[in-house]
Amino acid sequence: MAGLRSFQSTDRFLTEIASSAIKPGYVLVGDEIFLYERARAAVLRTFVPDNMRDFCLHDLDLGEVSLFDVLDQARTPSLMAPFQVFFIRNVKTLYGRGQKKEEFAALDDYFKSLNPQALLLFVADHLRLPADLRRMDMQDKDRFERIRETLGDHCGVVELARVDETDAMRWVTETAGERNVKCDPDAARELVDALGADMMLIASELEKLLLYVSAPLQQVGAESGARLTLGDVETMVLAAKQRSLYELTDAISRHDRAAALALLHGLLNASDGAEDSAIGHLYMLARTFRQMLVILEKNVRDSRAIWQVLWQGFRMPPFAADDLIRQARRYNSKRELMRGLRLIARADLELRNSPPDRRLVLERLVMDLAAEPQRTLSGAEQFALEI
Repeated sequence: MAGLRSFQSTDRFLTEIASSAIKPGYVLVGDEIFLYERARAAVLRTFVPDNMRDFCLHDLDLGEVSLFDVLDQARTPSLMAPFQVFFIRNVKTLYGRGQKKEEFAALDDYFKSLNPQALLLFVADHLRLPADLRRMDMQDKDRFERIRETLGDHCGVVELARVDETDAMRWVTETAGERNVKCDPDAARELVDALGADMMLIASELEKLLLYVSAPLQQVGAESGARLTLGDVETMVLAAKQRSLYELTDAISRHDRAAALALLHGLLNASDGAEDSAIGHLYMLARTFRQMLVILEKNVRDSRAIWQVLWQGFRMPPFAADDLIRQARRYNSKRELMRGLRLIARADLELRNSPPDRRLVLERLVMDLAAEPQRTLSGAEQFALEI
């Protein structure tokens, strides 16, 4: 997507990956999951053959393994794979309490005598980068500068910032054009507006729309391209979102396990069940829980106020605002929503470690999310139980 400002940092990374100018390490900064998956897919295509995945791809979490162990593993050539790729998550642990001098000294030592057959990719998704970096939150700006001053000395920095709405619309139009489908400007604008400029959702829904408008022409063997109109978007996207994601989170917030499982199965049956699809469902759940957390924290009671507390790129479609406010208010405290986010994070880690059954991971997550919250015992009740 040449010429789209929001994609420039990722495009430079993809160009380096495809050339001999690759750096030994990169930091993927930002929580824009669409750009992250785009970058990850390019790395896997280039360096991770399907039949060597178990030997050369390593998804590691600094919350579970130390940086010293990661670097030792990266230094050790693999007997089975000519090249190794390390995705290193939870980078924020390097910038927590304490100065971590030993960890950064170990990094300096590694890059002075590195293994040329290994690529380190640090995932700093604890930062939120807006489309306009000048509007970055002060705390995130300080964290970003610390990353530049430390990891940035040895690694290329890839900014995974939110995609600007104008760039998102251009991406929709150009992607449709690549599939021989003419997309009306009104259709592209409605798709982006309806999904709050959420590129992960936009990409998923655009794929369905392109199949929807192309199928009739393919059946009759027509040679001319199809056309994507505003009516197609209104027919397919808004109704689909209303039936799927928000119905699922509604059942979860009502603690209706049976309904939640049925809705999850509907979502899974409507997708191809691949890894990207499962992670996409998980991403949408995490996003919705984060939105409900902000709504509960800011005590939002009216859809008119919701746009003041949710920033651009983090807003839900307008048709879902009232539903989400109602769902958020079913939770008694932030603790319940934070518990949900922790469960989603755990499921995300499971999915990225290639479990034998992705459906089972999602089913267990939904069952846990929809469980009735445990009541905290008072001091007298706890004393009575101990007696």
